[in-house]
Formats: sequence, C-alpha cells, structure tokens
Amino acid sequence: MTTINEFNFIAHDKKGEDFGSPFQSKLYINGEFRDGTGNDELTRKSPAFGHIVSRYSVAQEVDALAAIEAASNCFDSGKWSDMKGADRSNMLLKIADEIEKDLEGFAFLESMETGKPIQQARDEINGAIDIWRYSATLARNLHGDSYQNLGETMVASTVREPIGVVSIITPWNFPFLILSQKLPFALAAGCTAVVKPAELTTGTTIKLASILDKVGMPAGAVNILIGSGRKLGNVLSTDPRVEMVSFTGSTGVGQLVASQATSKMKKISMELGGKNPQIIMPDCDWEAAVDAVVFGVYFNAGECCNSGSRVLVHQDIADKFLADVVLKSKQMKFGNPLDNSVKMGPMIHEGHFNEVLVYIDTAKKQGDEVLLGGNPIIHEQGLYIEPTIIRSRNPKNTICQEEVFGPVLTAMTFGSLTEAIELANDSEFGLSASIWSKNIDHCLTASKKLKAGTVWINTFMDGHPELPFGGYKQSGSGRELGRLSVEEYTEIKTVQMHIGERKNMWV
Repeated sequence: MTTINEFNFIAHDKKGEDFGSPFQSKLYINGEFRDGTGNDELTRKSPAFGHIVSRYSVAQEVDALAAIEAASNCFDSGKWSDMKGADRSNMLLKIADEIEKDLEGFAFLESMETGKPIQQARDEINGAIDIWRYSATLARNLHGDSYQNLGETMVASTVREPIGVVSIITPWNFPFLILSQKLPFALAAGCTAVVKPAELTTGTTIKLASILDKVGMPAGAVNILIGSGRKLGNVLSTDPRVEMVSFTGSTGVGQLVASQATSKMKKISMELGGKNPQIIMPDCDWEAAVDAVVFGVYFNAGECCNSGSRVLVHQDIADKFLADVVLKSKQMKFGNPLDNSVKMGPMIHEGHFNEVLVYIDTAKKQGDEVLLGGNPIIHEQGLYIEPTIIRSRNPKNTICQEEVFGPVLTAMTFGSLTEAIELANDSEFGLSASIWSKNIDHCLTASKKLKAGTVWINTFMDGHPELPFGGYKQSGSGRELGRLSVEEYTEIKTVQMHIGERKNMWV
C-alpha cells in the first residue's frame, strides 16, 4: 500500500478570504439578467479550497418556460435565423475575441468551480475560443444541393434550414469547452437556444451572457438558466416549442433525457459515457505510451468521458510497462489547482468523491490488485483521491466495465491483437480508443475493428475543431465538431420546380 509521502502532492494554505468576493449572477432571459421566480439562491463551494466561490439566482419551471418563449419569439422574428451567414459569422468571431480578452477571468472561475488545475483551465478556454472561430467559418458555408438530372421538365434543390429552438444541457466536468462544442454551431446554423449548465459549474456559461450583450446578440437568441436538471430537464426536453435537445452527461441521465425528448419526436444529440481503452503493443514507443497512459487517466482527475481509463498491455511487456506507469504516476504533481505545475485537482463534490472510493473498494472485494493508490488524501482542504492503478484478471469485473469518472486506471493483459480488440470492444461504451505500435498493419487493423467514434494511433486524446466527435453504442448519438456539426442543427427541405406546362394530367 502506498502512503501520501510516495506521491507528489502539492498542498495549499489558501483561505476563502484570499480570493475576494464570490462571483454572483442571475438568469439570462430575453437579453436581460433577472432573478429566478422563487428567489432561491445557489451557492457553489470550491472543491479544492472549501470556500464559497459563486452565488446564483435559481430558475423555476416558469423561468424555463419564459426562456423558451424568448428563444421561440426570437427565432420566429428572423432577427437571428434570417440573418446572412456572413453576419452570423462575424458575430461569432466577435464573441471569440471578447472571450479571449477575458481569458484569465474565465480560467480562474472555471478552476475555482471545478477544482481543475489553472493551466488546464487556460488551455480549455483557449480551445473553446478556437472552436468559436471555427464555427464562424461554417456559418458562411452551410448549403444544400441542386439536381439537374430529373428530366427536361424538372429541376430540384435541397436547402438546409435552422431547426429552431435548441435546448442545450451541459455537464460539470468541462463547462465552457462542452458549451462551445454545441452553442456556436447551433448559432451558426441560425438556431436560437436555451442553455442549462450543470448547477455545480455555472460560472463561465453565465459569464458569456455579458459578452453576448456587448456584441449585440439579438435578445432571446441565447438564454441561460441556472438550476437543477431534475427541476428543469423535463420542460427543456418536452416543451413543444423546442425542436432539438443537445445533451452531454452520463449515459443514465442521457437515456432519460432522450426518452423524454423522443417521446415528443424531437431531434436529439447525445454525448455520453466512455470506458476508453489504450492498446499497448510490444513495439510501442515506450516513453510516449507510458506518458499517454498517465495523461489519459489523470487528465481532469479522470472526470472525463474520454478518459483513457482502461489500458490493455501485451503480456510480454505488461509487468515492466505497468511498473513504469506506476513510477510516472508517482512523479505527477497533483493538489493545489492554482499551482501552475499541478496536473490533477480534486473530485468535483463529496458525493462523487465517495462514489469513486466505492468503485475502488469493490475492485478490492472482487479480487483485483491495487498497484498504486486507492485511498483518499487526508488534508484539511479538498476532495483528493490518490492516483490509482488497479490490475484485473477478469474483464467482467465492475472496475473493467463501468465508468468510474475518477483518477482510476484499470489494467489488463492480452496475448494477441485479436484478443486485445475483443477486450477493447467488450464494453457497452464506444467513445474512443487508441493503439500504440510501430506496425502499420496492427494499427490499421485496430482502427477498422475497434467499435469507437474516435481511434487514435500512437497518440491519445488529441482534438481539433475540424474533426467530428461522438460515440458508438451507449456512448451517444450524433456528432459534435467538424464541418458537418452545424448540419446537426438543421432540417433538410426539398424544393421541386416544374419547367413549362404540366401536360401529364392524372384525370
């Protein structure tokens, strides 16, 4: 068993008053900041420091209905939906510029509410800015097709029209980045939106509202609610004025949201859970693969649908490779998120902290071997869990099948590439996977056989706005990012035109 002295834990002595006053905001509906109808208040404590970092007014169902009404009226008015693509594009670019001007403010608030390291928060805000700029290009390039091969008396075209009001429901782990994988593409298509961020990490989403005001976004084009998904989710998923629901979160909640939305025949986009494998072949680039495994599981403290939470290692190298992963994991700095060298912060809240510990305890009871960690960090502030590596010899054990969403790596071995692919695919999830090998045949075989929305070869968790992202199986439906992502927020209309006199009368 390890002890805290074996880890590179960076403690902190910050107190609540060191951070100044909490960030405060209200709901943003129809271009105005307003209190929630019930006058309830939501407070958020930092999972790293324990002090109150933000306070918010809370929405009731009547406020959600008002937000939907504002979005519907704005869409029907054409103030945004009928705007030239070039003008929408310019607006999105202005928003990106304003976010960039306040990058440090966005990053600090994100770090305080989520507990993620400040440097990671900066990187994510920068990534979001890049996505906003990319989506702006798509606003100018949305188009249909024409058909000139239907005979001498017929010509036809297809046009893409914005679908209408979109409900956007985002999670707590990457609040602004995931918002930016949805909202700008919906806006680029000409849709209007009602956004509900996770109540734990509302700050950067509501902070965006001031920028929307500043750049002149039409009132009602974007509306932001604050509050519980249990209270607001049903109306956002079923109101007849909402045409589409875009959700990111756990598979269980996603299934509920999808059933509510599809019962009303709404279009859905679901980005859900993952149990993502990295296959390590004997001829891998050793140091790079070890580093990628450590990065893949401890990035964002493992609270990531794309987390590389399973490593499948060839039996000939397994003991040495896993020993090097353990060593590298001990070297990784974690703890104080305001230390620029820290790579991993605390768990998001106490309930989730306890859930991760239960998974580790279950693995022990099922006979899995703990190679590293497995314990909470006893510290006066923060919900920290040691970087944890568990070796399992039964792929059906809980730790091998279920999404832990914490800093817990599950390791298994295989004897052949065929066996590795079978192990990788032995999951209800299919979000991403990777293979590490210098053998191009092995790499291409894996890329064809792995049932995942993204397959990385000799890398892991790289991302670009140009490339679509989404999953197979229980990892979701639809795709975000990429040039086709804006089309997710459209309907196709066929227009047929007859040329000259119509002579073939039916009666």
